[in-house]
Amino acid sequence: MRHAPISSKLFADNRERLSRLMLGNSLAVVNSNDILPTNADGSLRLVASSDLFYLTGIEQEESILLLYPDSHFEEFREVLFLREPTPLMEIWEGHKLTREEARKISGVKRVEWLSDFDGIFRRLMCEAEHVYLNSNEHKRAVVQVETREARFVAETQRQYPLHSYQRLARLMHKLRVVKSEAEIDLLRQACALTGKGFQRVMKFTKPGVNEAEVEAEFAHEFIRGRGGFAYTPIIAGGLNACALHYIENSMDCRAGDLLLLDVAAQYANYNSDLTRTIPVSGRFTRRQRQVYDSVLRVFRQCAKNLVPGKLPKTWQKEAEALIEEELLKLGLLRPRDIKEQSPDKPALKKYFMHGVGHPIGLDVHDVGHVTEPMQAGWVMTVEPAIYIPEEGFAVRLENTIVIGEKENVDLMAHIPIEADEIEAAMSKGRSGRGK
Repeated sequence: MRHAPISSKLFADNRERLSRLMLGNSLAVVNSNDILPTNADGSLRLVASSDLFYLTGIEQEESILLLYPDSHFEEFREVLFLREPTPLMEIWEGHKLTREEARKISGVKRVEWLSDFDGIFRRLMCEAEHVYLNSNEHKRAVVQVETREARFVAETQRQYPLHSYQRLARLMHKLRVVKSEAEIDLLRQACALTGKGFQRVMKFTKPGVNEAEVEAEFAHEFIRGRGGFAYTPIIAGGLNACALHYIENSMDCRAGDLLLLDVAAQYANYNSDLTRTIPVSGRFTRRQRQVYDSVLRVFRQCAKNLVPGKLPKTWQKEAEALIEEELLKLGLLRPRDIKEQSPDKPALKKYFMHGVGHPIGLDVHDVGHVTEPMQAGWVMTVEPAIYIPEEGFAVRLENTIVIGEKENVDLMAHIPIEADEIEAAMSKGRSGRGK
């Protein structure tokens, strides 16, 4: 792992919370992700399974957790399985976890090698009545490649067709959407790295630099801080910013344009999410400033509107009403446009066509039951925007915010967002370069 060690108490507490939600005499199984291939004999770096990491802190391929809280034998209530290191494996792939290292990371007392999995699994399956198996149940997931979990589910149900099978994802979504203080601390570290990257980029950006060079400035701060990119960065100058998921990052930044930066850091598998829009030349034009201030007003109010007990769809409707009001002030919509709009095609969608925020955590678009009311402990992004392709620019602003019982905590409050702050920071950076 690249990040600093995390107390195993976080993972032990998470396992305890899951155990309390499971039916009696139940066995739960969680697998690591596959290492995905590229071309020829190439492969990608392992992306840790969010659920396995949440329950164990383990980030190694082919790992499996068995959780059987009601087992008659205490040694079978939690069992973690790992690849057994061999000298040849470590020559080619480097160090693999020992049993003792895995115990220290996870807090799971019983750690076995994978060669013992089949025998132990069969014994526990013969005792358990209910079995929780895992799958990707994110509503926006596009699942085209069979995963390790999917293969395991199919083989388990083939071998043991008479068990009562349950969906582990339903429980994991309920647990993971509410963040503990330890998780919020890790998110705070990811946000701190993001802030360092943005400060560096404000000083660096000027006409003529390439979007790819801007991306590299973020990478410098994220990687040296023992983190990485939370998602593929969007560095979008001018009209590029009107493509919501522009990731080419290949154009030169032009004088007079705005540069939309949807870039954030990940630390210890916990993700932050930030968007800022800055003037390439260091100062906003009058029209750019008008739009920027409109989006900022919406951002401020949407952040206040995040309260426990409110449905996410209600929060979205509130955001759309605020944006509609700003579009009228900016002259982008006319009262007649509002009067003549149809319910399924609101006029504001021409300039704002996406959600105003989403849960975030171990996944950028984190799991959670978003058809249920928000709760204290949810961590949400707030990301209103106005896209004006006919004028060749867009403004989007976004922070990562913890919903509190009485007041929210903006984990990115330290990162400049006011237009005057951004202009001042960019001006200072340029004067510093000139010395």
